[in-house]
Amino acid sequence: MRSLPEADPGVPDIRSPLRYLWWNARRQGPSLLAGIGFATLWWMVQALMPAVLGQGIEAITAKDSRALLLWASVLFVLGLLQAFTGIMRHRMAVYNWLAAAYRTVQVTARQAARLGATLPKRLSTGEVVSVGNSDIAHIGNSMDILLRGTGSVVAIVTVTVILISTSLPLGLLVLFGVPVMAVAVGPLLRPLHRRQRTQRELAGELSTRAADIVAGLRVLRGIGGEQVFTDRYREESQRVRHAGVGVAGVESVLEGAQIVLPGVLIAIVTGIGASFAVADQIPTGQLVAFYLYAVFLIGPLRTLTETADKLTKGHVAAGRVIRILSMEPEVGGGTGTSDGGVLRDSYSGVTVQPGALTAVTADTPEDAIAIADRLGRYTGGDVTFGPADLSTLPLSEVRSRILVADNGARLFAGRLRDELDVRGDATDEQVTWALEAACATDIVEALPDGLSTVVNEAGREFSGGQQQRLRLARALLADPEVLILVEPTSAVDAHSEARIAERLAKARAGRTTLICTTSPLVLDRTDHVIYVEDGRVLAEGTHRQLLDGSPQYAAAVTRGED
Repeated sequence: MRSLPEADPGVPDIRSPLRYLWWNARRQGPSLLAGIGFATLWWMVQALMPAVLGQGIEAITAKDSRALLLWASVLFVLGLLQAFTGIMRHRMAVYNWLAAAYRTVQVTARQAARLGATLPKRLSTGEVVSVGNSDIAHIGNSMDILLRGTGSVVAIVTVTVILISTSLPLGLLVLFGVPVMAVAVGPLLRPLHRRQRTQRELAGELSTRAADIVAGLRVLRGIGGEQVFTDRYREESQRVRHAGVGVAGVESVLEGAQIVLPGVLIAIVTGIGASFAVADQIPTGQLVAFYLYAVFLIGPLRTLTETADKLTKGHVAAGRVIRILSMEPEVGGGTGTSDGGVLRDSYSGVTVQPGALTAVTADTPEDAIAIADRLGRYTGGDVTFGPADLSTLPLSEVRSRILVADNGARLFAGRLRDELDVRGDATDEQVTWALEAACATDIVEALPDGLSTVVNEAGREFSGGQQQRLRLARALLADPEVLILVEPTSAVDAHSEARIAERLAKARAGRTTLICTTSPLVLDRTDHVIYVEDGRVLAEGTHRQLLDGSPQYAAAVTRGED
């Protein structure tokens, strides 16, 4: 068994859901064909067993010991073959399921990383979670069911040929009865899929609600709104539960129909076969074989229904996956080059000089964030980097040279040192230096295993101020050509803020740095301050110059206090 997932999942065909499924099938063609071969043999062996049993019964009736031994040996060999093919069929089914599911995980994760901030703007959290929880499994199921589905068709055809060659009326009865049984359960599939789709949408909305509540739990508790949102979550969860009960109701009817309808066919075949046996038109052994064939056909018939169900679900799931894969980032890149230099946002007039520690203060925080996003190429805008337009540079180059570090960044699960050293090549001295510059040394010292401590997802064991200082240490350790910090000290106390401001100026000395902040402690340590009002530069100078010469700036940084 090969390792999963593949190193390179390839480029998916996203022209349609069917083409995406076909691309998946082609990517794992050898294993899929091998699985279909084992599944077909597995069904064929079972299809031959009733005929062998019938011959054995006729040998007993004729008291032919030699023939009985022969057919018993054949049955034993078929049993061994069935066990081997069954094991291999299941092995290949699991492999094909995992291969298709993991391949979809790879291409969607790769696309999510490519889309960046575009993805949450286009899709809700619940929709993304639903793709990861259910759609990936449905795509895996669509590959898995191809094995048994193909084999069941071959088995039904084989049994029909055997029956027609033995008794034309009974063979024709099975030939026409099987499609009728399959078509009879078809009308149940559409309401089932409709209810499943409704449940999935409700579950996605509930996941979005849960994510919003968790993200804003502290705020909700602060304003006393926790109970209100809890009640809303409870109401929505009940709707999801009722939708699930509706799905279960249709599924139970479908399961019952898959038993009852083939059972009717078995009764008819057995009754007609018994009348033929009484009339000496067929021997007793053949009557037993016909009965066993009718019972055996329940399996392939149910598999055909399951195949239609899973392929339909896979088709719908593939449609949702290609919806993500077909998205394009809000911003793209080109093939140009730049030696760096002055970073300028033409819309606001903000100019960041190379090697300087610059600050941007805005009358509204949103304006400063918008400027940082444009300068970091997270949103479109007329921005130049030296003599070149930032939009003409490859996006990967922009990301490696210009780092925007805001408070929306997360700490991921894993060893803390690995989380801080995103490039993976920092020395212990460099890590220590970054922690000291961010005033985060005390955080690491308080951990049981220091930098080797495993951090929980999103760093929830740390307070807001601790997370902010660790994020700042990570940004400093990345050491980009241009570092843009958005309110890097908003969650720390005044004493820590003063130390961070002083150490940050020293840590980034000679490196291009822009800080979006309204903190007087930080602004007083910068080389140049730019004040923005209504999205445009209104005044520039040092912090103390602007305090004396710009009343608007003074009001913004002192919050109107004297």
